[in-house]
Amino acid sequence: MTNAATEHLTDPRADRPSGRPTVVLVYQRTSLPWVFESARRAGIDLVLVPRPDEDVDADRLPPGVVDVLRLDVDHAPAEALAALVARHRSDPFDGIVTLYDPAVPFVADVADALGLPGLGGDVARAVQDKRLMRRALADAGLNVPGFAAVDDPGALDEAARLEFPVVVKPANGFSSLGVTKADTAEELAAVVAEVWQVCASKLSRVTGLVVEEYLDGPELAVESLAHGGRVQVLSIGYKGEPVGPYFEEGVYRAPAPLPPHVQDAVVREVVAAHAALGVTEGPTHTELRLRGGERPYLLELGARVGGSGVSHYIAHHVTGTDLAAQALRIAAGLAPTLPETAEQPAPATGAAANYIVPCGGSGRIVALHGLEEVAKDPRVDHLVQMLHPGDVVRPYPDFTGYPAFVLSHHPSTADAEEFHRYLAEHIRIDYAPEGDAK
Repeated sequence: MTNAATEHLTDPRADRPSGRPTVVLVYQRTSLPWVFESARRAGIDLVLVPRPDEDVDADRLPPGVVDVLRLDVDHAPAEALAALVARHRSDPFDGIVTLYDPAVPFVADVADALGLPGLGGDVARAVQDKRLMRRALADAGLNVPGFAAVDDPGALDEAARLEFPVVVKPANGFSSLGVTKADTAEELAAVVAEVWQVCASKLSRVTGLVVEEYLDGPELAVESLAHGGRVQVLSIGYKGEPVGPYFEEGVYRAPAPLPPHVQDAVVREVVAAHAALGVTEGPTHTELRLRGGERPYLLELGARVGGSGVSHYIAHHVTGTDLAAQALRIAAGLAPTLPETAEQPAPATGAAANYIVPCGGSGRIVALHGLEEVAKDPRVDHLVQMLHPGDVVRPYPDFTGYPAFVLSHHPSTADAEEFHRYLAEHIRIDYAPEGDAK
């Protein structure tokens, strides 16, 4: 999909000798290896645009990476777009993709400008802006909690009329940044002011907030691929039952043990959400809650492989589908190599899990206990540590980051749940006193 208002450039690929497709990969952490390994398996070359705070050694590039471009997508998107246009003229590439949610609109803009496969800028913004997403889902008749958009932290009349408790979240946020529950109308103004301040300090811009009625029940994550408007649900996973006041990510275990009628309802809601939002191409990571344990309500739909690649690991181990490789193929304008099956996920071939080590406090990290032992466990395929001794963890609703991911495979979801109980007992973070964290 391209934007008709954007000038189309002559495609210099027409005169290029046939060879391996090339895809620009924006803001992917090299410590999260799955997309790089998938690119190598798929025979796709990557041009990496690294995160500004990450050094990439030109002599030790990740698998599949043939070049590195240093661009500031967050703070200088126009200059970054111009640089990619110039690169495409001199050395064409076949597609552009990101697993980093804030970069999804930028990637769509580049694809539009160059006539490459992509969501289209309008769709990318509708998916990322929770205000637009909620309105589109409601207009399509899907399950949507009561909600109000807040464009001014002092204008809360509409939000105050919702049924409490409510959840306040940034319209353009990601992960659990700023997401906070307000139990009463009296708490709302203070929570909105706090979330607004957190967003102002963490995001490149504050577009507004969404206040929506709190949903109880289990949280689910659904990994899907869309191509030509057809949506294939790959896996449905369980993500716990967070109750607030903050919503720190904790576990992800797949496949979720759901009754057939609930699984059917989840798949219908996810497929219908793609249509409502106009998402016809590429991977998606959808999060929902089962209100009352039965009725799915969509929380958000991310037009990317979720979790910087964690979603690929889950889907790959549960179904055998190389999600990242398929996503790269779609980005390069190639058809995915998936069997022509129904929208329902295929029977699972195993179970996979991600244990997100909880911060469990705030302050300056002194030590993380248990990680070395866990890394040696034969069930663990990857232990990815993001926070280290000396790093400062700010209290929620500020979001510093995740201490570590523990990705593991198991015969069943029940075995994964038992393993997560073990991890909760054996991994611990020690902090210096709060006053020493400044």
